Amino acid sequence: MPIPPQPQFPTPQPIPPQPQFPQPVPIPIPIPQTQPFPPAETDGFPQPVPVPQPVPQPQPVPQPIPQPVPQPVQRVQRPGQQIRGVWMTNNDLDILRDRTKVGEAMDKLRKLNFNTVYPVVWNSGYVMYPSEVAQRAEIQPFVYRGTEGHDIIADVINQAHRRGLLAIPWFEFGFMAPETSELALNHPEWLTRKRDGSQTSISAAGEVAWLNPFHPEVQKFISDLVLEIVTKYDADGIQFDDHMSLPHEFGYDRYTISLYTQETGKAPPSNPQDQAWMRWRADKITAFMLQLNQAVKARKPNAIVSVSPNYYNFAYKFQLQDWLNWVRLNIVDELVMQVYRDDLGSFTSKITRPEIVETQQLNIPTGIGIMAGLRTRRIPMQQIKSQVQAAQQRGLGVAFFYYESLWDTGPEDPGQRQQGFQAVFPSPALRARAD
Repeated sequence: MPIPPQPQFPTPQPIPPQPQFPQPVPIPIPIPQTQPFPPAETDGFPQPVPVPQPVPQPQPVPQPIPQPVPQPVQRVQRPGQQIRGVWMTNNDLDILRDRTKVGEAMDKLRKLNFNTVYPVVWNSGYVMYPSEVAQRAEIQPFVYRGTEGHDIIADVINQAHRRGLLAIPWFEFGFMAPETSELALNHPEWLTRKRDGSQTSISAAGEVAWLNPFHPEVQKFISDLVLEIVTKYDADGIQFDDHMSLPHEFGYDRYTISLYTQETGKAPPSNPQDQAWMRWRADKITAFMLQLNQAVKARKPNAIVSVSPNYYNFAYKFQLQDWLNWVRLNIVDELVMQVYRDDLGSFTSKITRPEIVETQQLNIPTGIGIMAGLRTRRIPMQQIKSQVQAAQQRGLGVAFFYYESLWDTGPEDPGQRQQGFQAVFPSPALRARAD
């Protein structure tokens, strides 16, 4: 089906250059950690007992990270590729840890004409592989290994490649981490918070805390993990999803309040949905993603930077994830938009949105994330087939959440479900590796 004409979007707002504030003495300004804020800026935060000082000291403010105004980067041009992918989650750990089961899974996917796997590498504040970065940060007192003591991620990638499948590790949790994880407990200064002082939100993963995406130490930690993955493994890229973001209620931590005040001359608005306040935070995340993209490409120029967000209006308004601007800045090499809907009409309305059309017209491989089922939610094969066909009719690929649910948790028996996938993918559609 021909792609409809490109819709007209408002021009994205560029990130303004960092304002220059005069400094009385040209010395580095330390990042605040335990220094208390003046009472007017600490509503909702416990105040430490004041310690007498012989000489009053000025209140330190955070040193902003120099960030260039984002400019579109050169994207690697790839031939037309139809995404036929599946996420391999921590629920699939029984398979991921067993070499034989991994081989059987890859054989089955190849036989059914899939072409991409997204194995989880970052979940619940822990990595799924031996990580020097995690060890240095003291966030992980254990190492995930296979039943033979092997590296799970290396095995999945190698076995996928042997069958002609792309393997793109999935950085699932992004800035999100359980508040009981070593990451949150050992680095409380890395967490952001809401205006009322609370530090958690409810997500599909339960109650979680959020790393502060504006904090330089958080940015370095996340960057180091991502670069470790793309350097350590023969992976085809890296995928970020809707958690490479920040719920709009957050950003009222001490560091962010100081940074915003220093840059704008005023305190953050009390309304978390204030448009200027939202734009400032979204632009900061965009600037970080631009820098992260450039760092990945410096290590592995042909790496696929895949993004799997929610539809744009939701992603921006509720998660400060301005991913359409990322697309326009050429820092997205593959888009898989999550559309987990049972109703076909609702599903179709989302996959025909203007942001999808625009991404397709930029020749970016574009797919739709489809729910294949959960252990507590059995999805009929007919619903899956209808949604795949709706996507295919519009020139879109698909990726399924998640591997186990493809044929082991549906209402039909596994053989029937495999026949259903064979029907929607009747012929191969291999994706060429960009070496």
